[in-house]
Amino acid sequence: MKPVDTRAIPTTAPDAVLFRSPQIDDGVRLWEIARDSKVLDLNSSYAYLLWCRDFSATSIVAEVDGRVVGFISGYSRPSEAQTLFVWQVAVDEEQRGKAIAARMLDTLMDRTAPLGLTCLETTISPDNTASIALFTALARGRGVPISKQTLFAPNDFPDGHEAEDLFLVGA
Repeated sequence: MKPVDTRAIPTTAPDAVLFRSPQIDDGVRLWEIARDSKVLDLNSSYAYLLWCRDFSATSIVAEVDGRVVGFISGYSRPSEAQTLFVWQVAVDEEQRGKAIAARMLDTLMDRTAPLGLTCLETTISPDNTASIALFTALARGRGVPISKQTLFAPNDFPDGHEAEDLFLVGA
C-alpha cells in the first residue's frame, strides 16, 4: 500500500469550521488578521471592536478549534436597504486554500437574506484577482448577475491608494 502524503490533506475539514456572528471580544483578533494580511487597509483596533458590536448581524467570523481564523465585515447600506456592503474579507495565512472565504461569504448571504439583504456590493482594486475571482464565483454559484463600475479613482484618495471598482452581485 502506498503511503499517504499528509501534506496534501487539509488540516481543517469543512465541517470543523464554525461560522458565527462576531462578538466584541473578537475585535482584537479581527484587527490582528487584517494587520497580518499585509494587503488589507488596516483600521484602528477601536474600529474592529465597534464593528463587532454594531455590525455583527451583517458580518461573520470563521472559527477553527476555538480560534477566529477569518472574518467578513459588512453592513446594510442606509440608502439601499436591500444591499449588503462587504468591506473586508480576510483569512489567516495558515487557513488559506480551504475555501473558508467563499464559505463565509455564502453563509453570510444566507444569513442576511431574511433581513431583506438580497444584493451585495463590494469594492475591489483592479489588481486584486483573488477577490475578483471570489465574488465572481459567488455570483456564478448563486446564479445571479455580477457587474462592475468605477467607484473611486486614485485621485479620490489623499494617500496614494489605488482605484477601487464597485462590484454588484445580484443587482
